[in-house]
Amino acid sequence: MQNIVDVKNIEKIYGKANEKQFKALSDVNFEVQPGEFVGIMGASGSGKTTLLNILSTLDTPTSGQVQIAGEDITKLKNNEMADFRANQIGFIFQDFNLLENLTAYENIALPLALQNRSNNEIKPAVAKISEKLGLTDILNHYPTELSGGQKQRVAAARALVHQPKIIFGDEPTGALDSKSARALMDTMTKINQEDNVSILLVTHDPFSASFCDRILFIKDGEIGQELKNENRSRGEFYQEILDSLGTFAE
Repeated sequence: MQNIVDVKNIEKIYGKANEKQFKALSDVNFEVQPGEFVGIMGASGSGKTTLLNILSTLDTPTSGQVQIAGEDITKLKNNEMADFRANQIGFIFQDFNLLENLTAYENIALPLALQNRSNNEIKPAVAKISEKLGLTDILNHYPTELSGGQKQRVAAARALVHQPKIIFGDEPTGALDSKSARALMDTMTKINQEDNVSILLVTHDPFSASFCDRILFIKDGEIGQELKNENRSRGEFYQEILDSLGTFAE
């Protein structure tokens, strides 16, 4: 079975050759299998955001190869990149990134509208994902009328409505209280398990990471450690993540 993500020998260097350079990523290699829920953890400045930006086509590596759903995204041109991003990738951001002048329905529908889908396609797609995420009663509300947890579920619905190959989460629980964070992670787990959607989650939060199948720890631009759940309880995995973070930080 083909991997959803294949990362091979990725390097990212900032700065010109005749100037002081900074190597943000160094020889990064890993894969994400279909239906896998993978977390990336690391301290600020470790390279995790740079890696996510490259995977999500928002930045390009200095060298190496990234394949998503069999497509080498490092070779796509600007228009091809935008189309690929719109069709194959879903994003859930820490600060929701909802458009305040659009209703919840309109925010969720946006990826399909940008693909010029007809209203006959958009309405049932929005209805289906809204029902799954418990949003049916608030679709006519604007973001200012929603709680943080509701906003993040709308953002999750927007990320899923076009049935992407993979969801990228950038600290999605960072702006939520503990109850809303738990609800969002339960929702992401449900999506992952029931719809077999691959998820790659960048987080510094051990609680959020404990929902993943596997954790990659990144430090100084390199993947230095991997931790697998291997059918442990979430509580046991959470404790192992805490222990690993302590060891990895040394």
